Parts: sequence; structure tokens; C-alpha cells
Amino acid sequence: MTKDITVPDEPRVITPKEAWELKQNTPSALLVDVRSSMEFLMIGHPVGAVHIPWMDEPDWTPNPRFVRQVRELLLGGVICVDGSCPPVMLICRSGKRSLEAGRVLLENGVRNVFNIKDGFEGPLDEQHHRSTIAGWRYEGLPWEQC
Repeated sequence: MTKDITVPDEPRVITPKEAWELKQNTPSALLVDVRSSMEFLMIGHPVGAVHIPWMDEPDWTPNPRFVRQVRELLLGGVICVDGSCPPVMLICRSGKRSLEAGRVLLENGVRNVFNIKDGFEGPLDEQHHRSTIAGWRYEGLPWEQC
């Protein structure tokens, strides 16, 4: 089997500010928060994000319905025009789980996938705190908490 060189192996990287701008300028763009239910509810999430956990309790294994759930948001591809689908932007805590989830989407034929660099909370600082170096909250972008 020959690999299609037009299909990327990795989701494209986008900064939190670029993601927010893309969401504002492209209403059909999907912003998917892939963190656990507890993280989404208790820590907060970007305004306008749809929650589809990549891994969740109690098993902490990849969500077997993840690809299907994202495709449902894309209306099964109905909103794709001339082979171009709206951007699918993925965010997690620091950018690692969303990268893994993005790779799976690409492997399963979902295109135009972005991974939001540094995620919602960013990396740990020297005191092991988050949201102090980078990430959605650090950038002061709109977020809410349930």
C-alpha cells in the first residue's frame, strides 16, 4: 500500500491566540476539549468548546467513540465542501493528549486537524504550577467554569 503524501502525519500546531482568532473568523470551526469530564467541569474550558474526552474515568483508556463523535460534529462530512472540512481544533491540559487524539483523527480520514500548543493550562513551571508560562488561560483568552 502506498502512503498518500498529501495526508499529514501530525495535526498542524496552532497557538491558543491563533485558535481563538480562527474560531472567531470561521464560525464552522470546531473547538474540541479532549480532557476528562472532571477537568472540563472543575478546572474550566475555553468558551465555545465542545467536550469529547479522549480518555476519561474510570478506565483512562482512549475513547473508542472519539472519531465517530467528532465526525458527528462535522455532520458526517456534510458540512465539508469540495473536500475541505471546517478546522477541527483540539485542546487538552498541555497539548499532549490532544496531539495523540489528533493523530487518530488523521489516521481515520478526518482532515484539517489542529493541535493547540500548550493546551489550556500549559507546562509546569519551576514550582510545579500550571497557567504561569503558557496556555489558553495564561494568554487571557475567554474561558468558563461550571
